[in-house]
Amino acid sequence: MSNFEQFHFDFYQSNYTIDDQEEVCNSSGSKENLTYHCPKKGAFVPSEILPSSQNYTGQILQPTYNPNAFSHLDYADGFDEEPPLLEELGINFEHIWQKTLTVLNPLKPADGSIMNETDLTGPVVFCLALGATLLMAGKVHFSYVYGMSAIGCVAMHALLNLMSVSGVSHGCVASVLGYCLLPMVILSSSAVIFSLQGTLGTLLTLFIVGWCSLSASKIFTSALAMEGQQLLIAYPCALLYGLFALLTVF
Repeated sequence: MSNFEQFHFDFYQSNYTIDDQEEVCNSSGSKENLTYHCPKKGAFVPSEILPSSQNYTGQILQPTYNPNAFSHLDYADGFDEEPPLLEELGINFEHIWQKTLTVLNPLKPADGSIMNETDLTGPVVFCLALGATLLMAGKVHFSYVYGMSAIGCVAMHALLNLMSVSGVSHGCVASVLGYCLLPMVILSSSAVIFSLQGTLGTLLTLFIVGWCSLSASKIFTSALAMEGQQLLIAYPCALLYGLFALLTVF
């Protein structure tokens, strides 16, 4: 026990005194001859004698203006340079209107740069319009419309990649086939007014199928630079649109 008490006494023994602390805390400035003394523990210290790195010069409820405080708001000016939301989503109404006019006029030359875009806004609208007009005629064929559209896009994509040198994407094929579905919407709208199972309906159906296949083949040949192969492309397109015509007539 005596060794332990000796160790305990040696461990807490120190030469540090309060006088040394006051000597360390005392400091004098060379310029203004200012002397700071460390206050005693628990003593009151006025705020005027405390060193301050920055003094407040503003008034109550009217703080001083600090330009650095608003530097984080500079990004707000960048919103003026942001593109429109529809452009970021890939929706361009001007291109949609041009593609629609190209489909409605099969004799009009197609712009390959516009038709090569993967715009699916028009195709989705036309598919919904086709299903809605069939529903008005008493035919619930939404699943058939979407199913045949998906299978037809895959088949045409494989066929066009075999026939063309540059190749084509799935989005481009779906966009062209969807836009060329617009004449079929006209046919299904006619089925709401009168029956298409007569001679007049058969002639109108053949005309619409030829219209759709001619427009699709024209756009594909323009976008893929496949001159002289329009009839080869029009034949599988006519088979695909013939299936939609069967849904409309029967």
